[in-house]
Amino acid sequence: MSVFITFAAALLIFGAVIAIHEFGHFAVAKLCGVQVNEFSIGMGPTLIKTYRKGTQYTLRLLPVGGFVALEGEESPESEQAEGGSGDDDGPDIPPEVLAQRTGKPLNEAAVWQRMLVMAAGAVMNFVLGFVVLLLLISLRSEPITSKVIYAVEDNALCGQTGLQAGDEIMAVNGRHCFVANDMLYELMRTESCRADFTVRRDGRLVELPDVRFDTWQDEQGQTHMTLGFTVYGLKKTPLNVLKESANSVIYYGRIIYTSLADLLRGRESINDLSGPVGIVTAIGQAASYGWEDVAELLVLITINLGVFNLLPFPALDGGKIVFLLIEAVTGHAVPEKIQSSLTVAAFALLFGLMLFATYNDIVRLVTGAV
Repeated sequence: MSVFITFAAALLIFGAVIAIHEFGHFAVAKLCGVQVNEFSIGMGPTLIKTYRKGTQYTLRLLPVGGFVALEGEESPESEQAEGGSGDDDGPDIPPEVLAQRTGKPLNEAAVWQRMLVMAAGAVMNFVLGFVVLLLLISLRSEPITSKVIYAVEDNALCGQTGLQAGDEIMAVNGRHCFVANDMLYELMRTESCRADFTVRRDGRLVELPDVRFDTWQDEQGQTHMTLGFTVYGLKKTPLNVLKESANSVIYYGRIIYTSLADLLRGRESINDLSGPVGIVTAIGQAASYGWEDVAELLVLITINLGVFNLLPFPALDGGKIVFLLIEAVTGHAVPEKIQSSLTVAAFALLFGLMLFATYNDIVRLVTGAV
């Protein structure tokens, strides 16, 4: 039964994240008058397909991806969808459907329109994260956690080194705190159980350098930080829920970006990377705790996909946007041969990274280090 629940939850999360991402590309392409030849959820052999206004809508066997095939886009998916001659899953596309393909090719759209099409997938991932957070925060019985200190514990080291009741925490170690979790995340990253705070006190900003925290050790001898203060709860008004949801999207996006930066700087080990196996394992664990944990994992995954896709890497949407920015500035498109070569090399690197991450996942499963 647990395997079935894990499979169902994984299918729900991957399906939602991929569908909303591809829908973003699809919707903006349609709005910009670009011909969309196929909108597909899943990869591999076709299970179901239908046609509407010149676009083929497809459900494919493997729920591990999806794509939008645009006229004039240089990609295997687009070439397959053009005219139907490359589709081995069924007969050619009916002539009446081909006659309805009156949109312009992507490469004939204005540069700004192509940039919007490329960015739309990631934007929709952020929108999905926002909507799910809105539901989660609205349905929870507890109030919203604020950034305003309610009380500092007696003799707590953080109080002795600067923090006071009534302080609104604005930044930790120079990083602005959008939500309370920003503060906790920054404190978790500190290596000496001390941090620089910026607080709003009596209506003005106050810098509190080197605020220190009490510590304790567990049975294994590991040192842990004690926060030493509590914060106010916020009433769940519509405005507060909207603000908390929007700020939480920023919070998730920033921790993903920060984690990637820590990885590149060597602060985090590449052995901590997880691939598809690790993600499914995490989904299974979340499903065992309840729907709220699954929803929170959905938020993390969809925002992760959005941030990752906007990275200026040739194989990703962000890389395509960089090529388009170069075209907008210079007035000349980057030669197709250069784009293709960089994209192939980037895909090879990403595929190798995915294999390595999957190997890490399998080792953790075998050794029980999950």
